[in-house]
Amino acid sequence: MKRFLRAVALLVAIASALLGWGFLIEPGLLTVDRHALALSRWPADYPALRVALIGDLHAGAPFISLDRVSEIVARTNAAHPDLIVLLGDYVIQNVPGGHRIPIEPIAEHLRALSAPLGTIAVLGNHDWWENGPRIRRAFEAVGITVLDNQAVRRALDGRPLWIAGLADAITRRPSYAQALTAVDDGPVIVLSHSPEPFATLPPEPVIMLAAHTHGGQVRLPLIGSLVTARRVPHRWMFGHVVEDGRDLFVTTGIGTSIMPVRFLTPPVIDVLEIRAGERR
Repeated sequence: MKRFLRAVALLVAIASALLGWGFLIEPGLLTVDRHALALSRWPADYPALRVALIGDLHAGAPFISLDRVSEIVARTNAAHPDLIVLLGDYVIQNVPGGHRIPIEPIAEHLRALSAPLGTIAVLGNHDWWENGPRIRRAFEAVGITVLDNQAVRRALDGRPLWIAGLADAITRRPSYAQALTAVDDGPVIVLSHSPEPFATLPPEPVIMLAAHTHGGQVRLPLIGSLVTARRVPHRWMFGHVVEDGRDLFVTTGIGTSIMPVRFLTPPVIDVLEIRAGERR
């Protein structure tokens, strides 16, 4: 009986430690992960492009205060990206332990993001549930470009580069036809809050960059992500995905939604070094 009670006590202690880590420690961490991506559709005569990805900020969620946003900005700038992309869900609705922060001060803190090719954003489902037009206005007021089935042209060492942003797949209608209508020459990078539109990504873009999944927020050894995003295949939950010669990168993001927990999916700023690679 004593041996059984000791075993139960040990299991309770382990469970408590894991819960404490998932709710109290890991959501407060912040890592900067660097990835070298050799992509077949990146032109061989183009220089490498360094892109910083900030996804699912969810300012107002536990651990994501305005001071935390400033830290995220500083860590992003310290990576010296050529381009910064914001991949949606900047606000929260209802997260236990969280509190809503108006978008205007969030945008003011994001104003300090600095990259030669600028900061470009798309909106996510939480943003549209909150107030999409207001969030767009707040971002544009601080110099952040917001795309909604649109594309903008940038110059990389004098060569054309297009960034196309899709409308949110959950609350609106993403359209490649609209987003790519202005594109003429040069490589194209597609931004989408959710990786869902990757299923119909045309062959021309170099890569799609997405967020939304949080990597499941809780990832267990041998089991994987416990929670999968609706209409997003499990294999698209995080990281670099290659299917049918097309490339996708999904960041697990920074904040939390539904429950303020992360386990083996620490908050992350992903920095991609995109360069030319052989066709697969």
